[in-house]
Amino acid sequence: MPGLVGLAAYRRFWTASTVSIFGTYITGLALQILAAVTLHATATELGVLGAARWVPYLLLGLLAGVIVDRYRCKPLLVGADLARALLLCAIPVLHAFDLLSLPSLVLFVAAMGLLSLFFDAADQAFLPRLVPTRLLTSANARLEQSDAVAQTTGPLLAAALIKIIGAPLTILIDAISYLISGLLLATIRIQEPAAPRAARRHLLAELREGLSWVYRHRMLAPIALSGHLWFLSHSALTTVFVLYVLRAPATGGLGLDELQLGVCYACAGVGAVLGGALANRCAQRFGAGRSMVATRSLMALPWLLVPLAAPGPAAIAMLAAAQFCFWILMGVEGPNEMAYRQASTPDRLQGRMNTTIRSLNRGAIVLGAPLGGLVADAASYRTALWIGITGLAISATTLAFSPLRHATHPAPAQPTG
Repeated sequence: MPGLVGLAAYRRFWTASTVSIFGTYITGLALQILAAVTLHATATELGVLGAARWVPYLLLGLLAGVIVDRYRCKPLLVGADLARALLLCAIPVLHAFDLLSLPSLVLFVAAMGLLSLFFDAADQAFLPRLVPTRLLTSANARLEQSDAVAQTTGPLLAAALIKIIGAPLTILIDAISYLISGLLLATIRIQEPAAPRAARRHLLAELREGLSWVYRHRMLAPIALSGHLWFLSHSALTTVFVLYVLRAPATGGLGLDELQLGVCYACAGVGAVLGGALANRCAQRFGAGRSMVATRSLMALPWLLVPLAAPGPAAIAMLAAAQFCFWILMGVEGPNEMAYRQASTPDRLQGRMNTTIRSLNRGAIVLGAPLGGLVADAASYRTALWIGITGLAISATTLAFSPLRHATHPAPAQPTG
């Protein structure tokens, strides 16, 4: 990707993202272990914890899109990173004084979600201002690869740190990563004017414009609608997956330990790196639409290995293979989807387009994560897994029969009407 190497602003943006995402994957596993092992959370409670991060996306996501389109992205990015760093420092402090409980942990996760909402909205709108349209797929793929490397090594590093210093102190690593990311983003030099006050309209009018752009768009609408079902199903799967792996066979689990869970996530990261390397080639050879439809159609297949696994030495191999194959597909699909969305949307609507899709996707997680936990508690882990797999298959089917299969990466579009 020689074109990206010469873009100093993108290099800093990519470095900040890489540092931050490493910390995020460490904290992701640390929070799950902290809740499941230290605070003895049930499957339903773990689902509530997983959903808490995304509640702000459901409640305030559309508003965040308007704010990002009205104001400059860079100050929002830096402020959110520094605030997240401070917030995470409070978790080990509360634990040290024996004041940390599951309800307080849920509140912290929700507060992190609020800050992440504004960061994500600004982050996705900021990238098209740093790179030309022709490099968007490559730029997103490189970000996805950084994410994948972090996914490969982050859980393993987290598992080791948890064993050495415990889950609460491990979370401090993420706080440091947010601090570094914020400082790096602050050094990016870019002329980024805010939207003129004369161009701003009533809040509801701007919200409606963002919704209309997404759900009346011939290609973006099927991406959004199938994505909502995908996130509902996948959040149920990932919530149940952790408990299914860690719980004893007598309770319906596989009886693996935290390090073996980390190995599974590491294999997922390796698959995502490989998929990210193939993303641009697939777009050029098959088109963005066919690449997205094909990968989404195959995503349910690797998950079949998970409920079919049985306690024993073969379980770790089956789970690792499932994660590896699934994330190859994710590595191809993610950059193509994001680049297509960014290239299809004019700059003044980037924030609203991204938050409209993302907030309702995250709203699906708010429903899917606790729903998966409820089914697991009421029936079994395997029942919840089968339901989630069925949801992925239905999502893929709706996308396959949409016009998106004919889509190619467009030049920047202008809104009509």
